[in-house]
Amino acid sequence: MSDSETIESDSKTVGCDGGGGALGHPLVYLEMGEKTDITCPYCSQHFVLREGAKVSAGH
Repeated sequence: MSDSETIESDSKTVGCDGGGGALGHPLVYLEMGEKTDITCPYCSQHFVLREGAKVSAGH
């Protein structure tokens, strides 16, 4: 995965595996919480909440 690529998400919870395969890392789920973006601590992939995404307040 390119460090400069930003991935848009429709959910505040994202899964990252570093691109999979031998160059990846274990699948981790990252929660944005009150923020609208998060960076994977393993591979530095950046995820942002897509503008206009409908996010539920809770379960």
